[in-house]
Amino acid sequence: MRAVINLTVHGIGSRTGRTLEPDEGATWVDVERFEQVLDAVAGRPDVRLTFDDGNASDLDTALPRLLERGLTAEFHVLAGRLGEPGRLTADGVRELAKSGMTIGSHGWAHRDWRRLTAAQVTEEHVHAHRVLEDITGEPVTRVAVPFGSYDRHVLRRLRRAAVARVYTSDGGPARPDAWLQPRTSLRHDLDDAWIARVLAPSAPALRLRRTAARLVKRTRGR
Repeated sequence: MRAVINLTVHGIGSRTGRTLEPDEGATWVDVERFEQVLDAVAGRPDVRLTFDDGNASDLDTALPRLLERGLTAEFHVLAGRLGEPGRLTADGVRELAKSGMTIGSHGWAHRDWRRLTAAQVTEEHVHAHRVLEDITGEPVTRVAVPFGSYDRHVLRRLRRAAVARVYTSDGGPARPDAWLQPRTSLRHDLDDAWIARVLAPSAPALRLRRTAARLVKRTRGR
């Protein structure tokens, strides 16, 4: 079974519409670089595009460029931040869904899922899904882990929540049907060499190191 490459987009363009969180600017790309990536993955069934955080640029900038190239993507939204400056609105989420995009959850308030109170667990894994399901009229079965921070407790909660696919930030290729899907984030300084390297098959030694790192995360406690 051929491996897939999952790419993550966070924000696009020079106008963020809000104050970025610490280190968030490192994964905010300009429009030209974003278009370079789309052109490189068009016609590549082994590449999946995902978007995190529910930024307004998902709708304003990404959607028309995806449609121009006949591409689809998964948008993982922060349900508790809908309508905030620089974020998607409920109508924006509906438009993405009506345009053939998949809507998933990135949780409620961009918290570290390894450090949640009981009340926050309910917000992140129950309320967030219900809000997005009410907006789209479709079940939400896919999530993207904030900050790529997870352990065996997080994964157990997601299985109990009947999540069908979990995206991480571990990097490298993935089996198409795997429950846990590593991803690579676009960076603000990406260039042609970065695109070629990320979209190329990984060397066996690098795949082994990434697999080992994921195993540590899956089995660790707090």
